[in-house]
Amino acid sequence: MINNTDCIIVAKGDFPASHKTLEILKNKRFTICCDGALSAMLGHGFIPDAIVGDLDSISPELLKAYKDITHLDSDQETNDLTKSVNYAYSKGFRNITILGATGKREDHTLGNISLLCQYRHLFESVTMITDYGYFVSVGESSSFSTFPGQQISIFSLDNEVRLTTAGLKYPLRDRSLHQWWEATLNEALSDNFAITTNKKTDLIIFFADNNNESPQF
Repeated sequence: MINNTDCIIVAKGDFPASHKTLEILKNKRFTICCDGALSAMLGHGFIPDAIVGDLDSISPELLKAYKDITHLDSDQETNDLTKSVNYAYSKGFRNITILGATGKREDHTLGNISLLCQYRHLFESVTMITDYGYFVSVGESSSFSTFPGQQISIFSLDNEVRLTTAGLKYPLRDRSLHQWWEATLNEALSDNFAITTNKKTDLIIFFADNNNESPQF
């Protein structure tokens, strides 16, 4: 359930298509749109509350029509998703949901997913939802709600951290991950699983929907 403090950010990847993701947009509280995603949002009948970016991906006609809600960030050291995330933080939001951050160019997809580790330090919660599941980032030992059979993949950006899991079909036991594929395509055994780390770190975890079974966001 999206509460009143949450903010939706729509990036320029594949526009949300599943019933789940479209319902999130329909029931939104405050929506920030990366400038390159504006045409897709409008084409699907959604009008954002704010448009953020360096404005190089928006037509002059749309820029004029929506100038009152457009916010220029010309920093070339960040992408438009990070610009939008920073804007959300500046507006006081502390729980954000990111849509449309995957698909299209694979390099953008990988970059956007990895940025979750950076965003985690700013917010109480950051969730990147796709049409197939959702990504979260954690930096220490944590537990998660799941459902039996839910497919789960763990990615580590730190090959020195040692991980131990409980509640997964293929457990990790004091193991470091040196390749991204090593802890993918695992499976939850019950309604929760836990991961223990031996130090502060950067992990990204993907929870699949498994044939449209809805996880708890």
